[in-house]
Amino acid sequence: MNASMTATETPRTRITWDYAPAPESSDHVRLRDAYGLFIGGEFVDPRDGRRVASINPASEEPVAEVAFAGEADVAAAVEAARAAQPKWARLPGRERAKYLFRVARLIQERARELAVVESIDGGKPIRESRDVDIPLAAAHFFYYAGWADKLQYGVAGRKSKPYGVVGQIVPWNFPLLMAAWKLAPALACGNAAVLKPAETTPLTALLLAEIFQEAEVPAGVANIVPGDGIAGAALVRSEVDKVAFTGSTAVGKDIQAALAGRGVGLTLELGGKSANIVFEDAAIDQAVEGIVQGIFFNQGHVCCAGSRLLVQESVAEEVTAKLWERMRLLRVGDPLDKNTDVGAINSAEQLERIEALVAAGEQEGAVRRSIACELPERGWWFAPTIFTDVAPAHRIAVEEIFGPVVSVLTFRTQAEAIEKANNSPYGLAAGIWTDKGSKAFEVAGALKAGVIWQNTYNKFDPTAAFGGYKESGFGREGGAGGLRPYLRVS
Repeated sequence: MNASMTATETPRTRITWDYAPAPESSDHVRLRDAYGLFIGGEFVDPRDGRRVASINPASEEPVAEVAFAGEADVAAAVEAARAAQPKWARLPGRERAKYLFRVARLIQERARELAVVESIDGGKPIRESRDVDIPLAAAHFFYYAGWADKLQYGVAGRKSKPYGVVGQIVPWNFPLLMAAWKLAPALACGNAAVLKPAETTPLTALLLAEIFQEAEVPAGVANIVPGDGIAGAALVRSEVDKVAFTGSTAVGKDIQAALAGRGVGLTLELGGKSANIVFEDAAIDQAVEGIVQGIFFNQGHVCCAGSRLLVQESVAEEVTAKLWERMRLLRVGDPLDKNTDVGAINSAEQLERIEALVAAGEQEGAVRRSIACELPERGWWFAPTIFTDVAPAHRIAVEEIFGPVVSVLTFRTQAEAIEKANNSPYGLAAGIWTDKGSKAFEVAGALKAGVIWQNTYNKFDPTAAFGGYKESGFGREGGAGGLRPYLRVS
């Protein structure tokens, strides 16, 4: 007994809390064993493509067999879109809106199923699929349905007409949400579309094709052709009128070069190395939560992730200490467990890239700390990691890691924070943490980034435009600005 206790006191029992497993059921999921290409309103066998199993990154087990499009398949999809587009464009806007409203409602009705499939196919935690990806996908269809009969107000009253047939290529980090970002405004404006989902995460796009069938969207208006780089290159070089691409900067540059001189419209939403800036007058505990949300959401598989953490020197020690303690509470594991904070890395190739850049950070002298956690034996996993003593020239401070890794740099003055934040070839997003509104506006005005959050991070809304500058691309998605890339304005 402790000497300070009286004879009548007894020691209190120490309680250690832990989480019981809380797996989301997949019994309601209605996946087919095999999927064809969605062309002309029907699922069809590939003409010159092949069939590939989509793999669950948490278990390395096949989920469903998916047809990958070849050049002839892409050409057939573009032809189907070309045949359907004039009649779709002639529909009154309010009629096109009805179809988009139906799609949005059906996404809501199948939300639980779509969330589970998104987590199985992509590796992200079910809480994120359930609470972010699927609701936002439905919201984008609702939002652009509302614009379909008001397009003139979105282009300042000027005359406009749809591009015609648009080719759209989306990445693997937000498969259904990125499809909604692109398809909803394109269809609302009277275009027909050919969408190529990412090769590692095609399944929710194919479920979206089923939703288009159920909503009775006219055949050929929306075509979905999964595939790898061969299909993407074929789509870019096909007879489309406009290309919209979200993905890596390297591929974006190749697409821009391939379209040069062809008169084809182009929007690019590419990579980022976004700065998350914490000033000494910030609410530190709130900022720490925002830092965690900014970099560990979706395993860091976010183009606008706050992967460069800039902290004012006077609070750097406090911020990094509290961030580390918060990181140690993150739970890594089964994406279908509702307690999971960080799920599986999307593919073996992406895991290799993360590991290579983390190794480079250590070799260049930065100090690495990764949380201690038991990782599953199968699947692809990486523990949340923080680097301190990072120099602006280190690869981990320059290159996009696209994983759960944050690099901490410090600054003394507001001017230095702005200079370091802008010292990047990218310009997609940024975060500012301060209690002074005037400082937030001054810094935001000086940052070269397309989206800037104050005292929050990774907040998205269909009414707000999203896009970047410099090597993060050009064009906007979301909001009224998201209409402009799908209309020829005169």
